[in-house]
Amino acid sequence: MNAHTTRPQTYYSLNANDDRPFPVLKERVDADVCVIGGGLAGMATALGLAERGLKPVVLERERIGHGASGRNGGFVLAGYAAETSAIIKKVGLAQARELFGLTRDAQKLIRSRIEKYNIDCNPVDGYLHMSWFDDAANTERDADYMRETFDLPVEFWPREKVREACVTDRYYDAQLYSDYFHMHPLNYLLGIARAAEDTGARIFEESMAVRVEETTNGFIVHTKDGSVHAHHIVYCGSAYFNGMEKRLQRSCLPVSTYVMTTEPLPQEKLESAIRVPYALRDTRWTDDYYRVLPDRSILWGGRCGLGRSVPQGLPDEMLHDLLKIYPQLEGTKVRTAWAGVMGYSVHKMPHIAQLQPGVWVCTNFGGNGVGPTTAGGEVVAAAIADSDETYKLFSPWGFAWTGGVLGPLVARSVYCAWGVGDTLRGIGK
Repeated sequence: MNAHTTRPQTYYSLNANDDRPFPVLKERVDADVCVIGGGLAGMATALGLAERGLKPVVLERERIGHGASGRNGGFVLAGYAAETSAIIKKVGLAQARELFGLTRDAQKLIRSRIEKYNIDCNPVDGYLHMSWFDDAANTERDADYMRETFDLPVEFWPREKVREACVTDRYYDAQLYSDYFHMHPLNYLLGIARAAEDTGARIFEESMAVRVEETTNGFIVHTKDGSVHAHHIVYCGSAYFNGMEKRLQRSCLPVSTYVMTTEPLPQEKLESAIRVPYALRDTRWTDDYYRVLPDRSILWGGRCGLGRSVPQGLPDEMLHDLLKIYPQLEGTKVRTAWAGVMGYSVHKMPHIAQLQPGVWVCTNFGGNGVGPTTAGGEVVAAAIADSDETYKLFSPWGFAWTGGVLGPLVARSVYCAWGVGDTLRGIGK
């Protein structure tokens, strides 16, 4: 590791398989494409380009996966942060199916890359979406709709089956998505970074892009000590942009969510609460999401904040959230807790677009980025390498202003309002 750079301490960074540093850019390099941002979107774009025979360069201001890409829940789901119903209302069912299909293809591509590049990231099948509200008819109707409309292998679970799997009276019925999965996202990201490098990409850490200069032959992306001369650039920096592209800066709302892991639990104690290996999440707007890790600890995520650092007292607050669902786990200790900053758009759809000839964006995936970032990377890579126009499916959403300096306060207010809405919808947390 570079001596002056360390990763935030998380379960993932403590269990990274291959965290050898990539070099710092200290010279001029030439590339077909300069990708700015070394998270899941940036590396998916770079690998997609390299697999198509182009020579991309990736610039990351910190370490690869420094932001939410290396600190998230690890759920590989289809769809987007925006509700499917909102997407259908915006563009109609046919286009919504196309957009949804991109993320289904991305799930398959992630699986194939794990196998092809021998990435040790512990993928585990199954995602159980559990209803916080006593409305079995709606849960089953929604499962039927998603199965029939989007060809998903989704199964309705009645209350008795849910409470056998998750021993709590907080949940009612559920939907099981059998081919969704969860994994170690940092190990996956580092794996595709090495694969991209082996396929022809060049990757530089601690090499923040500070200025873009347009020339007659393309673009020069300047860093502190070097430059990349490229025909195309792709912005993938999400909540970590430094103001180079003002339209993206105005359209990105940085929101922190929080994750903790417990210490490993005895098998009997763990199974007194959670008896399935699936990714788990409830249906509130202010939901909890969690999963059991290979060492029998629990990874637990949720809440929303304005700052980028870990708030004081966060471990106790997250443990309190867990114990409200599973009081039988009293006495469990927290191993580590951290924040992950995500880039949200107002409409909760990602920004995937061409800003001008040669300038692309693939960013702001909100709270569902592990799978859709691969879809975005493939769309942009195909557009650059093959002149494919699939990226235009995302054009109806555009770059809406997030409220400037007041944006995070507005987001926090909305989150609080969601909590009130959850209470009004049923049994409040």
